[in-house]
Amino acid sequence: MSTEPSHSEPDTAAPADAVPDPAADAPENPEVPAKPLLPKRRVGWVFAVAVVFWAIDLVTKNLVVANLEGKEPVKVLGGLIYLQVIRNPGAAFSMATGMTWVLALVALAVVIAIVWLSRRLRSIGWAIGLGLVLAGATGNLTDRIFRAPGGLQGHVVDFISAFAPNGRGFAIFNIADSAICVGGALIVLLSLLGKDYDGTSTKDKKEAKQEEQA
Repeated sequence: MSTEPSHSEPDTAAPADAVPDPAADAPENPEVPAKPLLPKRRVGWVFAVAVVFWAIDLVTKNLVVANLEGKEPVKVLGGLIYLQVIRNPGAAFSMATGMTWVLALVALAVVIAIVWLSRRLRSIGWAIGLGLVLAGATGNLTDRIFRAPGGLQGHVVDFISAFAPNGRGFAIFNIADSAICVGGALIVLLSLLGKDYDGTSTKDKKEAKQEEQA
């Protein structure tokens, strides 16, 4: 009779109810790149910028109308700027005079287009640019609706004359006009740099397309 202790073999058999994990045995596929994470949506930036500059435009127009209308131009910064109130029935920088209602409809279309596009924005730069354009379009549209003679025929208040009074040096404009120009220039610059409104770049898209075709 043997006195050696018996050594039982460990039970390595899988339980009967165990379910195999197919992901554990599946080979990794290094050729399939991970989908890059998209930046956050920037719709809040659009409306924040638009509200701030629309408010600045409205306040400055009301101030100059209350204090400068009917008075001589006020020289500022040694003659670099002259402040005076001009009622403008045309577009920015006194262009397209006599087409007030058409310009009002164009401004309304611009506002609607920016609001629609803002849902897809993922670039802060584009959001700021479009916010500035939205502020400018809304600011001048506010004048066309609520200022005399009213009904999409209202005259826009311009009060900044560069280099000389009465627009003789350059033009007469307002904060809304400036916001449109700065916002438009920013959007053009971003487009030239290949930065898209969805937070991607045209360079990255071309490289990804080339990799797919390779």
